[in-house]
Amino acid sequence: MKFLTGMFGFVGTLMFVMAAFYPSQAQITAEQAQEGKVLPRNGWRVIETTKTIDELLESLKQVIRDEDMLLVSMASASRGAKANGFEIPGNYVIGVFRNDFARRMLASSVQAGIEAPIRFYLTEDTNGTATLSWKTPSFVFQPYRDAASVDLISLSEELDVVFQRIADRATGNT
Repeated sequence: MKFLTGMFGFVGTLMFVMAAFYPSQAQITAEQAQEGKVLPRNGWRVIETTKTIDELLESLKQVIRDEDMLLVSMASASRGAKANGFEIPGNYVIGVFRNDFARRMLASSVQAGIEAPIRFYLTEDTNGTATLSWKTPSFVFQPYRDAASVDLISLSEELDVVFQRIADRATGNT
């Protein structure tokens, strides 16, 4: 037993040291975060565009409709800040889903329901262009797979394709 405890202690220490000296893709520096750009991370997709944030927003709204999905929610910290007399770079969080996907998700895992709608994130870059990013549905639903039915896996894979298609069309990345 002491051997196992010692071994797990060694492995844990080794993992800590490796993480400290070899940061994963998911870790970004404070300087990068302060630049205001959304950077690729584990489970994320990021597409930089030549569109303004307003052009990207309108394009995204249209493509969501064209792909028979629903814009379920929309929030903007920059609009809220502007209403209070502050200027910050533009951003929008756009929730997208559809009822048939919701029913399948909930039939597979009630807990996964907290993740819907899946969100796109629009951010304004310092040069006036905008970036579209999102966590892939398969990444979002990953924590629920062990206790869910197998349909959650196929659902998330279907949604990965839908979200990529929406993003490609909205950004002109086709």
